[in-house]
Amino acid sequence: MTASVDNVRSNTDDLDPLGRLIDDVIRPQAATVDRDGTFPRQSVDALAAAGLLGLASSTEVGGGGRGMRPVAEVVERLAAECGSTAMVVLMHYAATAVIEAHGPRDVRAAIAAGQHLSTLAFSEFGSRSHFWSPTGTATAGDDGAVRLDARKSWVTSAGEADSYVWSSLPLAPGAGPMTLWLVPAGSGGLRIAGEFDGLGLRGNGSRPMTADGVRVPPGAMMAADGAGLDTALGAVLPRFLVLNAAFCLGLADSAVGEAGRHLTRTTLAHTGAALRDAPVTRRAFAQLKIRTDALRAFLDDTLTALETGREDAMLRVLQVKALAGETAAEVTDGAMQLCGGSAFRKELGLERRFRDSRAARVMAPTTDALHDFVGRVATGLPLLDETNR
Repeated sequence: MTASVDNVRSNTDDLDPLGRLIDDVIRPQAATVDRDGTFPRQSVDALAAAGLLGLASSTEVGGGGRGMRPVAEVVERLAAECGSTAMVVLMHYAATAVIEAHGPRDVRAAIAAGQHLSTLAFSEFGSRSHFWSPTGTATAGDDGAVRLDARKSWVTSAGEADSYVWSSLPLAPGAGPMTLWLVPAGSGGLRIAGEFDGLGLRGNGSRPMTADGVRVPPGAMMAADGAGLDTALGAVLPRFLVLNAAFCLGLADSAVGEAGRHLTRTTLAHTGAALRDAPVTRRAFAQLKIRTDALRAFLDDTLTALETGREDAMLRVLQVKALAGETAAEVTDGAMQLCGGSAFRKELGLERRFRDSRAARVMAPTTDALHDFVGRVATGLPLLDETNR
């Protein structure tokens, strides 16, 4: 375990390895990654070398063994500087949750050592954002291998990851709604099926992928046949939703910080007053600050609920991404309005954060789906109908 894992954040900047990486590598490249839509390979490699890709891996295989809170802090701090890098790392941590629970030891050890980047491959053209209803198939071959066929609609780090946590229908009919597989990059029949030229998160490599007769050994199955949905809901979903909330918090907090600096240092030549001197402007800024701080408090409470096994932990997990997605979108929009024409230029980085913040609302499970989930759980219904399981 490297020293970097022990010091995700420190009161002394010189002892903060993530802070140094942000200053030296991630922040200087963020605008270029966004402008060109290039995968942030240098940033990801630097995070790997510092031990941060293995932060959530078990100490048993050489990882950091850290829980959700420090992992969320990493995602938050990355999102404040480069949304694309943060999303790549977020999806890697989500995939790691499955691999740690059910994956082979050699892959776990490679992740812990920063030598392996993984990601989720759940969303499909057929079922769109309903990740819990895969349409891709898994078929047993005569030679004992398993054939995977699917059209995945969006896979973060597509073509860049070393493996994909892949969902399919079960091998055996009626075994359950979903089976998970660990599919190595470079598998025959696995290909990128399109490019990504999006509004935001332009460098996160989120592209369609297809599996056309991809062959994997039976041992590539993670958990039992048909038990993938239980694994997705129990291991992946809490980490994915909480880290998405941390991602949104990083965007919102950095937008508020940039807006505050702009309002403080920008003056009107004809009066000498700073923009912050106007009461209306201060009130609008205060509203953004309050909303962002409220999200931070809610995220902190969600993490506490998970850490202490509180009865409402799952409800908080479902709520936090819904709240965070709307907060980030509205706060970045408000920051754009406060800073006026200056916000439309690239220099402040506000328009980039504004664009990146749009993703959370439509990233599965979407805000609308989460509102339904929250309503179901809060009124005593199961998270999903039996027909969806």
